Amino acid sequence: MAVTVDQVKCACADCVCIVSVNNAIEAEGRSFCSDACAQHHEGGNGCDHAGCTCHG
Repeated sequence: MAVTVDQVKCACADCVCIVSVNNAIEAEGRSFCSDACAQHHEGGNGCDHAGCTCHG
């Protein structure tokens, strides 16, 4: 039986977002929900998705 994964948790440890594999931002071989997460919150900004308070 084959299983197809189409959504994953953002690779940012503090983030609670789930992102579509097709829409994820790929960085360092991992999938992120936003540029902020992919850049390790360099400017202190969060991903700005509703309900998520990540800031790296």
